[in-house]
Amino acid sequence: MRRRKITDSSKALKAVKELDLFPKVPESYVETSASGGGISIVAYILMLILTISEISYYRSSDVKFDYNVDTNHTGKLKLNIDMTISMRCSAIGADVLDLTGQNVYSFGQLSEEDTYFELSPRQKEFHDNVVTVNKYIREEYHAIQDFLWSSGFDGLGSMPEREDKPGGHPDACRVSGTLEVNKVAGNFHVTAGKSIPVIPRGHAHLAMMVDTKEYNFSHRIDHFSFGERTKGIINPLDGDLQIAHENYHMYQYFVQIVPTSVKVRGVEVDTFQYAVTERNRSIDHSKGSHGLPGIFMKYDLSSIMVKVTEEPRPLWRFLVRMCGIVGGIFATSGIIKSLLGFLIDILCCRFKTGQVSADNLSSNKTLSPLTLNSHVIPPSVPVINLTNHNAEYNHTETDSVNLVGSHSDHVT
Repeated sequence: MRRRKITDSSKALKAVKELDLFPKVPESYVETSASGGGISIVAYILMLILTISEISYYRSSDVKFDYNVDTNHTGKLKLNIDMTISMRCSAIGADVLDLTGQNVYSFGQLSEEDTYFELSPRQKEFHDNVVTVNKYIREEYHAIQDFLWSSGFDGLGSMPEREDKPGGHPDACRVSGTLEVNKVAGNFHVTAGKSIPVIPRGHAHLAMMVDTKEYNFSHRIDHFSFGERTKGIINPLDGDLQIAHENYHMYQYFVQIVPTSVKVRGVEVDTFQYAVTERNRSIDHSKGSHGLPGIFMKYDLSSIMVKVTEEPRPLWRFLVRMCGIVGGIFATSGIIKSLLGFLIDILCCRFKTGQVSADNLSSNKTLSPLTLNSHVIPPSVPVINLTNHNAEYNHTETDSVNLVGSHSDHVT
């Protein structure tokens, strides 16, 4: 019984060995070459580069966008402003009027600071950087999450303080601060004259107190956003510069606000994106261009909320891609090695064939066959030395060979 079990086990083990897909070859039968070693080095370098790239790709994540109806209409909306107008602070008024007709002073108060419209060299450099980045964002259609976490963009900061002090009196007014407005359509505007409330609702600007020659609504927007200030976001109006060539000029900005919720790795924020359309024209009542000179930003909220979430890439996909990289490089390098060896063998065989033909031709010229009486003796015939003293061989006329020898005659 024990012998039968041992025999059955041996047969089973033998059957399993026959199914081995990875037969081992003794090292004594393995032949290495310089070309194979070079190809192996290149293959290892490619595998290393692709592995690092794949690990970097796996660490990043896919972004998923969901669009839902914004049901939060009861809260407040923060309006962040930092802009400079080329007029004295005492000659302008900046406030908000929305559809509710709420008192403008209930939204908050903006600070007004006399300053210079012309920028210092350091401020000019900062402004140019903001304009360049904003232009790049608009042209490349980048979304908000690209600057929140994907690109690692940390923002450009705020306008630096002036390092010099120009001569003369300040010729501009910096309006900055945050207003908490209702989540309804509204209008933020800057125009001539301070505002006063009007009963029962709204307000009016005392433009009559300002000389029309002082009107100059050239302006620079350093920052304009909605919601919480989020580090790393460049808004569409940041860095916008407009120069008015006439006193009576109207600038209009039509802003569409989109609520955005971003929940990705390391970042979780509820903010707002917006799209803007600009329009400006001169006020000339005689030509039918009516209106009020100033800067008007009319905003409205979208009913759709954008939710940006992160989806990490699965581990199994990473492993499959790694196996594909390693196996593909090994298979391709083996094919290249075989093809290269085949080409080398062809070139070497041609060279050897040409060398052998040249050797044969040289030997044929050296060992030429003997020709006697128009008969050829092949080179393979052994050397024959015929020596016969006073010997004479007479053949008949039909003989093919006549040999006449003497003491000094030798035929080879």
